[in-house]
Amino acid sequence: MSSLSRELVFLILQFLDEEKFKETVHRLEQESGFFFNIRHFEEMVTNGEWDEVEKYLSGFTKVDDNRYSMKIFFEIRKQKYLEALDKKDRAKAVEILVKDLKVFSAFNEDLFKEITQLLTLENFRDNEQLSKYGDTKSARGIMLGELKKLIEANPLFRDKLNFPTLKNSRLRTLINQSLNWQHQLCKNPKPNPDIKTLFVDHSCGQSQPNGARAPSPVNNPLMGAVPKPAGFLPLGAHGPFQPAQAALPTSLAGWMGSPSAVPHPSGSAVPLGFNPQNNSAIIKRPRTPPTNNPAVDYQTADSDHVLKRTRAFGISEEQVNHLPVNILPVGYSGQSHGQSSYSSDDLPKAMVMALNQGSVVKSMDFHPVQQILLLVGTSTGDIMIWDLSSREKIAHKNFKVWDLGVCSMTVQASLTNDYTASINRVTWSADGTLFGVAYSKHIVQIYSYHGGDDLRNHLEIEAHAGSVNDIAFSYPNKQLCIVTCGEDKLIKVWDAVTGNKQYTFEGHEAPVYSVCPHYKENIQFIFSTATDGKIKAWLYDNMGSRVDYDAPGHSSTTMAYNADGTRLFSCGTNKEGESYIVEWNESEGAVKRTYNGLGKRSVGVVQFDTTKNRFLAAGDEGLVKFWDMDNVNLLTTIDAEGGLPAAPCIRFNKEGILMAVSTNDNGIKVLANPDGLRLLRTMENRSFDPSRVASSSVVKSSAMTTFGAANASAGPNVMDRPTPIPSMVPMNGDNRSLVDVKPRIGDESMDKSRIWKLTDITEPSQCRSLRLPDATSSTMLVTRLIYTNTGLGILALAANGVHKLWKWMKNDRYKIPKATTSVTPTFWQPTSGILMTNVISDTNPEESVSCFALSKNDSYVMSASGGKISLFNMMTFKTMTTFMPPPPAATFLAFHPQDNNIIAIGMDDSSIQIYNVRIDEVKTKLKGHSKRITGLAFSNVLNVLVSSGADSQLCIWSTEGWEKQTNKQLQIPPGRVAAPVVDTRVQFHNDQTHLLAVHETQIAIYEAPKLECIKQWVPPETSGLITHATYSCDGLSVFVSFEDGNVGILTASTLRLRCRISSTAYLPSNPNSKVYPVVIAAHPTHINQFALGLTDGGVVVLEPQESEGKWGTSPPLENGAGPSNITTGAADQGQR
Repeated sequence: MSSLSRELVFLILQFLDEEKFKETVHRLEQESGFFFNIRHFEEMVTNGEWDEVEKYLSGFTKVDDNRYSMKIFFEIRKQKYLEALDKKDRAKAVEILVKDLKVFSAFNEDLFKEITQLLTLENFRDNEQLSKYGDTKSARGIMLGELKKLIEANPLFRDKLNFPTLKNSRLRTLINQSLNWQHQLCKNPKPNPDIKTLFVDHSCGQSQPNGARAPSPVNNPLMGAVPKPAGFLPLGAHGPFQPAQAALPTSLAGWMGSPSAVPHPSGSAVPLGFNPQNNSAIIKRPRTPPTNNPAVDYQTADSDHVLKRTRAFGISEEQVNHLPVNILPVGYSGQSHGQSSYSSDDLPKAMVMALNQGSVVKSMDFHPVQQILLLVGTSTGDIMIWDLSSREKIAHKNFKVWDLGVCSMTVQASLTNDYTASINRVTWSADGTLFGVAYSKHIVQIYSYHGGDDLRNHLEIEAHAGSVNDIAFSYPNKQLCIVTCGEDKLIKVWDAVTGNKQYTFEGHEAPVYSVCPHYKENIQFIFSTATDGKIKAWLYDNMGSRVDYDAPGHSSTTMAYNADGTRLFSCGTNKEGESYIVEWNESEGAVKRTYNGLGKRSVGVVQFDTTKNRFLAAGDEGLVKFWDMDNVNLLTTIDAEGGLPAAPCIRFNKEGILMAVSTNDNGIKVLANPDGLRLLRTMENRSFDPSRVASSSVVKSSAMTTFGAANASAGPNVMDRPTPIPSMVPMNGDNRSLVDVKPRIGDESMDKSRIWKLTDITEPSQCRSLRLPDATSSTMLVTRLIYTNTGLGILALAANGVHKLWKWMKNDRYKIPKATTSVTPTFWQPTSGILMTNVISDTNPEESVSCFALSKNDSYVMSASGGKISLFNMMTFKTMTTFMPPPPAATFLAFHPQDNNIIAIGMDDSSIQIYNVRIDEVKTKLKGHSKRITGLAFSNVLNVLVSSGADSQLCIWSTEGWEKQTNKQLQIPPGRVAAPVVDTRVQFHNDQTHLLAVHETQIAIYEAPKLECIKQWVPPETSGLITHATYSCDGLSVFVSFEDGNVGILTASTLRLRCRISSTAYLPSNPNSKVYPVVIAAHPTHINQFALGLTDGGVVVLEPQESEGKWGTSPPLENGAGPSNITTGAADQGQR
């Protein structure tokens, strides 16, 4: 239910209460679950109306929701039981025992037995614990006090105990305002209308049932109240027929989440800022206002002019025309989220330009970010990048083997006789910083792209014997890889950084035609198709093919998933020229539906593509043919004004608003829908900014920085499918490894003639920040913070043991959810309204240490706050199990990278327990620290576990035998004195060898497994102590938070401060409030985004300004970032 609909319930509750419909009031309170009336509850308990008490409670909680709820129901039923015993009604007592109290025996059998034994006593007061039980009235009073405390502490009742502050008769006031407004819209408004009904709109007309009447006192309200003395207050400025002061705010038009089916003036007007459930609602343009009231501007359901061009919420016309080149304006067509909002008009069918390529086009791919950039590969081995906004070829490479001397004699011989090669496939990586080229002769080449014409050689691999038929990017085992297939009947997987071969898959009996890497339910796999029509699937191991399908008609087939990765399609042509396009049922390996309309005698293999989770397209019979994914019949065809080959090469851009089609005359035609046309016009005459694609400082390994949208995968249709997400290892208890990237050293150095300056951000306008909404209104400090693996959620743990989860959802601007400060994420709770709440230590809750770890698939979170460790389901928020009651208490949690059933648990007694969840057994205990454990990090490259403790010590343990390999005491900087107990955190870099150690006095980088300190950064004493730090997801930056509220961004390779963000840039000014970040978390794919957990319970997300694109620039080596291992913050500041 929307928040406004929720508020409507409160208005109805107020109205019912004012009209003395008391039973109805309480029934609505219970059924809605919005307001728990504690006075009503007190009355029922005091009167002993136990059935009504439980019925009322059932609207808000159930017995097994949490420990507070269980205690509430237990106390009520126990009191009912004792009263029956006190009345000597043993039959009733037995009934209560069996029906009501037995449910608690599963949780505390001893207590249930003790309650049962009360039946054997003549007077239950003979039981020592009940000896002070007085009479019924006093017992109910004492119990009521306990119940109120439990209800107030129960997170399910949070925000439900206080009725919102409303003026009297608020609902009547709103109705009067509506009637006033309706009257202002009358063509000939009468001075005193006769309002007879609310069931139809008011209109002043003689034939209208709700029209004008004879004059009456002006101050009479338009709607008479239900008889009640002084029940309806004067409306003041909102009295009848006050002249309109301004146009009606558009947002009022759609204030209810589910608009009424009864037509009324604003019934189908949908405000830009709302997401109505009625997806078919259309935004209407206001009619010309009445001449007798020019101030009124309104919307009606019968408006004649449909607003055909709506913008994304919050973007003005001027802003649309000046969007940076890496932002695609969406939302022009006013589409809703439902698939039903798409029509064939959304397809790119208008021919907008023709490009002269010069040779036969073999493969094309649009850039995933810069969607006006088109990569093309030809039959002569040429590679081109076209900027469609300027219609210019901005980059061009001819076929050339970079180092023929290292190639095999077979390759050298084939090229000596004929130094040409055709291109079979070109494809971008998911972030657009790399692209791959598969040639018809043995090799693949990987280029890194840095914007404009800046193409750099990255990798050249002799991949297959003969033709390399396909290439794709994938992301198995948290590492960017290249997948190839070829004429030699093999599929191979290569490291995208080093070019080393990782896997070879054998099993096809014919040349392998295409590959389609994907992941589902945390399983990475590859589909491959061969020219004999065989389809196989492989995991990233050497265990052989897992499945063996036959493609329809035994055709040479390509496979592709839809945009959200949930539906699998294939298209192919067999030797007889018969073509098939089908959707697959993956679980059964069977064709789910076969689409009609492809030719029976195709020349060449038909190529196809998907877009928008809605449409399929194929090039066939000199046409582009389109299908709705849910309809097997042809939707429409276009000929692109003629000149297409029999089987043209086609490609959508990511948003599906542009399409490139190859032509007979060695050219390319670009087709667009209305949104595509506007995008191209927006980009016309604008110089191309290479930094929008990739920083000019990116070197070979830059491709592994960020992989685009949070759900996209590589493969034959990498542009339209979710990519695997690179994960990271935050220091909050998760072991997710980062992208495998080598640090860039000295890349960002500027012109030596210019003097480097530290970037100081002190104003909110200098960065983008967003404080996340919090329905709990809790001010308990955030102790742990982490992004979900998808990057579309943030999970926080507060000091009171309550977890908070935010999720970025789809909206009008982003059809695929995107984590950004320009969109406020939803404070997410299941429909039950419960919160994930840890068991708090009963002894010293204020001294308890919180910790949590998130599973790789975001399904479960393991968490503790001084009490037992709890395992929560992230969908339902229910507690799956609890284990390991203190003492000792858990202080840090980390999942084993190879086995989610193994957890390393740091304890407050300085030990580390290696625990197997599945068999509920502690495998071993590690002892090497003298104080509590404050950090744990696994390296799956070195097979070690690194621990850090409050004793400022680091230890390395082998994960094979769990023996300690070495330990190292942190070097406290000269002149600094560390506190006796200090949280020291550890985190592995992407390379899984370098280790970030975070201490209140310093940031240090160690090299494992010897723990040699290679860099150390000491902040100036004026900054206050370091509270937390973490690597950015690409490992090139370190985000650091301080006790004075500032945030620093260091270059990871040099540990030099390059940007400082003052608290004034993201916190409201309040000199009496000392708020600062306690914990910091980096986004797993957006390299410049991070979140801060604050002492006031808030969470703030920060990003640099879009115009900047990054947090400052690194100081050049000439400015003092030389070989010295120790850098001080003072040195950094001195160069400003």
